[in-house]
Amino acid sequence: MAINWHTFRTRAGTALVFVAVMLAGLLWNGWSFFLLFSVVHFGCWMEYQKLVALIDPGYREITPFHAFGVMLAGWCMMLFASCELLPLGQIHLDSIGFWLGIILLFCLPILEILFARRLATKNIAHSIFGLIYISMPLALLMHLRSGSIWMPQDNAAGPLGPLTTSLGLITGYTIPLLIIASIWINDTMAYIVGSLIGRTPLSSISPKKTWEGTIGGILLSVLTLSLVGVYGLHGDVLPFALIAGISAIAGTLGDLFESKLKRMAGVKDSGHFMPGHGGFLDRFDSLLVAVPFVWLYCMVMAW
Repeated sequence: MAINWHTFRTRAGTALVFVAVMLAGLLWNGWSFFLLFSVVHFGCWMEYQKLVALIDPGYREITPFHAFGVMLAGWCMMLFASCELLPLGQIHLDSIGFWLGIILLFCLPILEILFARRLATKNIAHSIFGLIYISMPLALLMHLRSGSIWMPQDNAAGPLGPLTTSLGLITGYTIPLLIIASIWINDTMAYIVGSLIGRTPLSSISPKKTWEGTIGGILLSVLTLSLVGVYGLHGDVLPFALIAGISAIAGTLGDLFESKLKRMAGVKDSGHFMPGHGGFLDRFDSLLVAVPFVWLYCMVMAW
């Protein structure tokens, strides 16, 4: 399969702008990170609700209190997971997230009973799945960014070994950047390798993906991040290779899952905020599935 250079140029141009915005949000400070992924959170939720409404027309009946309340509840998970990363005067956003979440926990069921035409358990289940699919991974990403998992205690090494003294580890930049870099490298290399030598379709869900491209993307992602970890950040090769591998494999599964949702909804893209890349879910589908697995790995390493 030959490379479609027009598509590649469109995707590359949009990606440059996207990367600039992402890096600014990722690297500026904790607040920019939180604001960036708050936008991602609400963008993904709006697209998710549209997809679910196409798959199950009954979901269109949910009230505005339900639609926006569940988004706000998911956002509270992100607030709470920020730990003490984001101070606001004498308090931190995690405290606000906790108490606002408690209020929503009581108010949303009451509002649903009062204003919904009928209590449809399917609609509630769709929204609960959205919390698991969108809000929980972004909350775990905030937790990784807070640095509370691997912050060195009593001079003990964190999960990245020699990196415990680096600015990236102490401030929480390292793990989120590794996840996102792994996914980006895997995405790009899988497209290039698949375009050049791809012959065997990976899945009927996404016919353009090939086994050759998928394996090539994963291997090149692991290789690149391992080299950066060892020679650029002077860490041990295994943690970097594992994080890259976990992110690339889980990210590919996330991409396939979102493709399945779109196929069920009968649409090509979840949205249109990025020319050549689709919507928020199209851009962050891999991240949503990769983050929980990397978070679990970091928790195991921290223990």
